[in-house]
Amino acid sequence: MTQSNAKKKRLHLKRMNGKDVEKERQSSPFSTHERVTKTKKESIEHNFTKYKKHNHFED
Repeated sequence: MTQSNAKKKRLHLKRMNGKDVEKERQSSPFSTHERVTKTKKESIEHNFTKYKKHNHFED
């Protein structure tokens, strides 16, 4: 398989400078991205108002 240009550059840096960029990438052992799922109530409200026609001009 061929290597991407980014991987070629990383391997070149590792060969020439001895600097491994991939080790610096994983500074924490777990993901710091906060994942929040909707509650049951939020999902019901979302589906209720998703396709609802809104009448902005009341007579």
